[in-house]
Amino acid sequence: MGRKAAMVSLAVVATAAGLVGIAPSASATPTGCFTTTIDSRNAESRCTGGTGEHRVIMRQRHFDPNVGEVDCVGPWVAVGAVSRVLCGVHQVVSVRLETRW
Repeated sequence: MGRKAAMVSLAVVATAAGLVGIAPSASATPTGCFTTTIDSRNAESRCTGGTGEHRVIMRQRHFDPNVGEVDCVGPWVAVGAVSRVLCGVHQVVSVRLETRW
């Protein structure tokens, strides 16, 4: 029975090692990503390599101080595609992108 338990343990370790081997690598995330601010209402994000998705986020300061800052969020798109966002006519605070795989 001891030998059988050792074989089962070895099989479990081998299976776990195999699963670690198929985990996504760092190259699986989008790479070569950048944003472009077209004007105070429009922004884009692009990623040129890797795999996964990205989206652009433009933060604006609303003209009504009671509202504060608002985020305009573009759609998640695949690497190679362009995520675009159209915002209101407010002051741009920042433009950034998010990635996921």
